[in-house]
Amino acid sequence: MSDTASPIATDPVKQFSVFIPNRVGKLYDLSVLFAKHNVHIMAMTTLDTTDCAIDRLIVDDPDKARELMSANKFSFTECDVLVVQITEESQLREVLKVLLTVEINIHYLYAFLLRPEGKSALALNVEDTDLATSALNTRGFKVLTQRDISR
Repeated sequence: MSDTASPIATDPVKQFSVFIPNRVGKLYDLSVLFAKHNVHIMAMTTLDTTDCAIDRLIVDDPDKARELMSANKFSFTECDVLVVQITEESQLREVLKVLLTVEINIHYLYAFLLRPEGKSALALNVEDTDLATSALNTRGFKVLTQRDISR
């Protein structure tokens, strides 16, 4: 575990939920668009539905990603998520235990693909971000900000 961070409310990590038609190559098109403009996908998970896929993405430059998706007619929403750094597998259980202890419901979570310095992290959508952040910081976990994941 590591140093604690300031509350994420000061610089929360942005997550985009992108609604991509279930057609071959559409997710690839988005990834190429980002790559052309030096926007890196740091974390991603995909939910398949009948008509479209919902790709939840965390990028290193949310302002540029928002601009690109709008200009290229990708339908998306965005929200803040809690991101906690972990350095070994057992810390996943510890994060879950901390949130259980303070009775925080986890709506969903997913792992980062990569991060600067090669450290692992979990993106979590929880029912009370402030309480979860406080509980994790108190137990020595580093809760990351958008600045922490930017290149």
